[in-house]
Amino acid sequence: MTKTALFPRTTLFALFCLVVTGCAAALSGISTASAQSPFSAAARVNDSIVTYYEIGQRQQFLRVLNAPDTGAEDVLETLIDERLQNQAGERLGVVADEEQIETGVEEFAGRANMGAEQFVRALAQEGVAPETFRDFVAAGITWRNVVRARFGRDARVSEDEIDRALASGITTGGMRVRLAELIIPITPQNEANLTSELARLAADVQGSNTRFSEAARRFSAAPSREAGGLTDWRPLTALPPQLQQLMMRLSPGQVTDPINLGNAVGLFQLRGLSETPVGAPEVSSIDFLTVAIPGGRSPEALAEAQRLRDRVDTCDDFYGLMPGGFERVTQPVGEIPSDIAAALATLDEDEASLDVTRGDGTVLLFTMLCGRSFNVPETARDEVQQVLFQQRLESYASGYLQELRADAIISYTGG
Repeated sequence: MTKTALFPRTTLFALFCLVVTGCAAALSGISTASAQSPFSAAARVNDSIVTYYEIGQRQQFLRVLNAPDTGAEDVLETLIDERLQNQAGERLGVVADEEQIETGVEEFAGRANMGAEQFVRALAQEGVAPETFRDFVAAGITWRNVVRARFGRDARVSEDEIDRALASGITTGGMRVRLAELIIPITPQNEANLTSELARLAADVQGSNTRFSEAARRFSAAPSREAGGLTDWRPLTALPPQLQQLMMRLSPGQVTDPINLGNAVGLFQLRGLSETPVGAPEVSSIDFLTVAIPGGRSPEALAEAQRLRDRVDTCDDFYGLMPGGFERVTQPVGEIPSDIAAALATLDEDEASLDVTRGDGTVLLFTMLCGRSFNVPETARDEVQQVLFQQRLESYASGYLQELRADAIISYTGG
């Protein structure tokens, strides 16, 4: 019987990460050996000790799980953390009880498609004592109890926070994308050669983030030029439909062919495409506002647009600032003109773009994003709430463990 047959790497290493917070720290480092008696103390943690026997047993347990690198020094640090966590559990009266431990053992074994007794026997064949496995499970449960008891109330997520998370693209197994852009308005002077010139530029910067960003700083008319054309992460569905399919076919660093956006031509470079842990709700419609400013991209028109931008914080401010002097609409993503859609895709709520023109470049169209509407699956709110709650708990837990270490008396007795 082999370890590979008993405990496939992909199954049990994943289980290990699910049960214990900070598994990465426990698995890094260089293995060391000690000539000390197995039951002598390797470290003292307040009134508790960690023995060399425990270190060796935990190392063997991790090896059985096919975990990479099971160095004694790092395993010792993990066991010290667990002593501190258990002491915190004792103070709060939330140490894992027998019922919780039995349930945890069954769940852990079940994920390996074994019963608890079968799993324990398999571990014994590999030299791992039943107590080692139970202590491992109990440590994870106790720390979970501690964190929830201390921070559960503070970590609660409000409905407003869920709404903001959904609006910002926290998702449900969907895709999000990060782009760099280079946008050049079409003018009578460049109309004949702009697309061919951008095609040559695309070939020159293909595959290089640095060269694309340099070109964006030199040539792009978009506000993102200051950041080398780089935009924030967005749900893939927030992009114009013509760009969504293109992005799915590109690899990071690849650049699109020139894309006609109506009154401008753009190049887009894929910087990142990822599947998020809780899925991206599909953007169904966009609420946006436009103000027509005569003069196109002349210095005077751009200065007027900047004055507008400086005088408002939200779309609603326009109702008092210039009643009747703007147009506000809500449209499905697929019905928004492509140049406006491309500008909106780079904006957060209440941000404005000066990239869009009308009338053969004679009118600057100040464009402001007022909000996005999403098709949210019924389960998405619960999923997002759980993700935010767990993220918050993990942050509290990390800080609290640092506090416990800072306040503890820890001495290392080994050589």
